[in-house]
Amino acid sequence: HKENSDVLTRLEKALNVYYDSGRAVSEGVPTVKAMASEMCLSPSYFSDLVKKETGCTVQEYIQNKVVFIAKQQLAGSGKSISEIAYDLGFQYPQHFTRMFKTVTGLTPKAYRDSN
Repeated sequence: HKENSDVLTRLEKALNVYYDSGRAVSEGVPTVKAMASEMCLSPSYFSDLVKKETGCTVQEYIQNKVVFIAKQQLAGSGKSISEIAYDLGFQYPQHFTRMFKTVTGLTPKAYRDSN
């Protein structure tokens, strides 16, 4: 159990560094393979650990992190939805909007308007 929670802590730190450093703008939304590599684990073993600990896939975990960051930016910045999408590593703002709505049930605009 300690090993699993350590992997989650390391994943959270890796995602924070990824976004804080601006890598998403040049490299895109982080992939399971890239995050597994950061953890020095195989993608399948990494996926199994995260699934066992959280009940969600690594992809879902990454999406939840992206939505968390997006919510902060939507509520606390004057950036357009397109600017936020590009900052988060999306090549097309429509992909960001679709993913955000899938996770939250709201479009980014509806979320911003409700806050």
